[in-house]
This record gives sequence, structure tokens and C-alpha cells, in this order.
Amino acid sequence: MNTDHSHHDKEAKQAILDNIEKYGCHLALLEPDNYLPGFAYTIGLFKRFGHPEIICFGLKTEILGSLLNEACNRIMNGETLTTNKLYSGFLGGHQIQFLQVDKEHYQNYVGYAGWFYDQTFDFPLLQLVWPDKQGHFPWDKDFNADWKFKQPLLDRNTDFKFYEERNLGVYTTKQAFEGDPILYIYHNDDGDWQFHTSLDPALDDAQLVCLEEITKLDPSINEIYHLQYGWWAWRDSKDDEWQYEERATEE
Repeated sequence: MNTDHSHHDKEAKQAILDNIEKYGCHLALLEPDNYLPGFAYTIGLFKRFGHPEIICFGLKTEILGSLLNEACNRIMNGETLTTNKLYSGFLGGHQIQFLQVDKEHYQNYVGYAGWFYDQTFDFPLLQLVWPDKQGHFPWDKDFNADWKFKQPLLDRNTDFKFYEERNLGVYTTKQAFEGDPILYIYHNDDGDWQFHTSLDPALDDAQLVCLEEITKLDPSINEIYHLQYGWWAWRDSKDDEWQYEERATEE
């Protein structure tokens, strides 16, 4: 079996370069799943203009594309987009802002851009953040609570990457707090999380704890923040990579 993908990689990179030359940037679009919101980001703004790449979450694909194209057009016309400033003209009558993305989040969200830049992730990245219909931003007290997790704020929370509250109650067993590594994670169809040290934990050992306690106990649990509803993840030891798949209905 031929596992040499260098030819395909070369073609993919050339297609991106062609888009950068023609349109100013290439757009990478990721559709939402049953748990995480969709998002889109640019590739090429830094290469062509020395400008940070841009990522945006939680809106329909065509709107995400429109927002990023507007940003690209402004950059092509010499504008530099920056943080700590309100911008009009992106989203109807609503203003938007930009945040500086912490590099701890790069591999989680802009892996394709990292590949394009030769796996260095050595480029700046801004997040385009939109408000609710009343003009409140996610960090404002009155922001629409139903939209809180539609756009994670990537300038913060590097210690907690899940799309829930830190004090969310999750299930585990006492062995996890006695030194046994967490090897099995379940994200149930109803949204409940389970973190177990064995494949068949005893009910008598069950504990209800805050999700943040789990991430403090083992920060590597953050790597599986994206697990969809109805999926499970496992690893053979704490040093192994997580594997994950959808659970069969009968399970």
C-alpha cells in the first residue's frame, strides 16, 4: 500500500497558494457536529501581507465566509485589524471585535494552517468575536446565555478547553482520586460526561465531581474536549494517545 502522500500534499499546498494569489487568502471551513460549533479560518494572510490569520466560530458557514472575506478585503486594501477596537461593517448593524489567540489553542483549531506553514505554527492569529442581538459580547454579564458556548474565547482558558461550565457535575470513581489513571471517557447522548479508570467500574465506587476537578487531576483530559455526544474515548495508559469513536447503540 502506497503511503507516500507528498504528491497530494504538494497539490493541496499549491491550491492554497493559488487562492492566496487570487483572493488574498484561502478559507478553511469546518462544519458543526452534534456537540461543537462550526468555525472557519484564513490561511495566507500572514504569508502574503504579514497580517495575523483570523478565525471565527458559531455562525452559518456562509456568514463565516462572508466575515472572513470582509476581513481579507480590508487587509488587501491596507488596513490592519487589531484587538481592543470595535469594527462596523462586518455583520449588518452589529459591531465585532478581535482577540489575540493564545498559541496553546493553535493545534486544536488551526492544524491545517500549521501544516501549510511547515508545522511551525509560527504565525499570529486573531479571533473575530461577534455579539448577541443586543450588542453584548461573550464576556459581558448580559450576553445571551444560550449562545455562551457557540464561540470559545481563545485568548484564555488554556487550562480548561471544554464547552461547558467548569462546575459542571460529571461522573467518575474514587480510584481516579487514588492515583489510577483515567483511561475511558464517555460523552453520553444526554450530554453527561463519565471519566473512568477501568472499563467496568463498580457502581459503589461512583463519585460526582466538577469537570474542572477532572482537568486539574489530569490536564491531558483537555485533549478530548471535542468528543461528540454518543462517543467514547480510550487509551491503554496515561502516556498513550487517545483513540475515540461513536459508541454502538446497544452499549
